[in-house]
Amino acid sequence: MGSPPQNSDLTFPPADAVGELNPGNNTQVQVDPVSSEVAASKEMKEQTEAKQKKKEREKNEALETLKSAIIISGIVVALAGAAFAITKKLREK
Repeated sequence: MGSPPQNSDLTFPPADAVGELNPGNNTQVQVDPVSSEVAASKEMKEQTEAKQKKKEREKNEALETLKSAIIISGIVVALAGAAFAITKKLREK
């Protein structure tokens, strides 16, 4: 076998058998700082994307509402014009 590594940062921490076998008694939670930063940045990115999609969806809904209003008002104007034309023709007779 070989000798233990010179740099102690590369070795595993000692095992805590009691803590592993009784997770309810383990009150010291160790968090990997790199993993938590990655998770936090991923969560922030997802939130930003969700906000962006919501804004786009609201914008599209507003445009659809405007289009619908214009189309409906055009139909109403066309029907009113047709009604006036019909009444004019009936008065002429």
